Amino acid sequence: MPVPVRYFVFDIESVADPELVANIRYSGESLEPAEAVRRYRAELMEKYQSDFIPYTFQIPVSVAVGKVGGDFRLGDVVVLDEPEFRPHVIAENFWRGWEKYRRPTLVSFNGRGFDLPLLELAAFRYGLRVPGWFHPSGKSFDQPRNRYNTKSHVDLCELLTNFGSTRFTGGLNLAANLLGKPGKMDVQGHMVQDMYDAGRLAEINDYCRCDVLDTYFVFLRSRVLLGQLPLKSEQQIIAQTKQWLEQKADEVSAYRLYLEKWGDWANPWE
Repeated sequence: MPVPVRYFVFDIESVADPELVANIRYSGESLEPAEAVRRYRAELMEKYQSDFIPYTFQIPVSVAVGKVGGDFRLGDVVVLDEPEFRPHVIAENFWRGWEKYRRPTLVSFNGRGFDLPLLELAAFRYGLRVPGWFHPSGKSFDQPRNRYNTKSHVDLCELLTNFGSTRFTGGLNLAANLLGKPGKMDVQGHMVQDMYDAGRLAEINDYCRCDVLDTYFVFLRSRVLLGQLPLKSEQQIIAQTKQWLEQKADEVSAYRLYLEKWGDWANPWE
């Protein structure tokens, strides 16, 4: 029998809402929405040396979810609302899926600072009900959104920084590379807006899938760190996951790319 899904390892890619940027940032200037986005990015770059638009102006265009059992084995990776990738349906599928699988623990890397706020705001924008996530009648420490409620959400960045006590310079890319995994390859987050504008949705979703895989392997090592998974078992699960990726590589281009850059962790104890 399949092992019930206990964890959702997820990642999100998003882009600016041009009409919202034009209406809020440049009200009364009669700017074309696409031009408003270009102008806002230029202003951000000049001020912050980064043109990444705040999540409050963004909509989801890709969400990938890795379904992981209580035995920490990866069952599948799915991309929501493929191939239409409609933002409102992506948001609905994420929250309905979380309920359907009996509210599995969400696993992210810096998801508390970006991915989840964006998905919560998408639910607000599109009129979705998510009472189980907000749990307004519960005690604050029992609510899934509570920062320290790791039964509902494991943010691996917060784990590695003691809930923001330090800064994790290098991000998911560094954490994955410590384990020999690819990390960032041909695509990085700041490139997504231009890729979307160019109609490269398939590549965006491949990038999202690869980020989920990196997050999954970092999650596995975190379970070793916490004493929930023996190192030997982790290595066995990784080998099994590689075999699964090889079996799926003909169907999913992201897996082929990931395997091309695959590296094994150098075990200093051997």
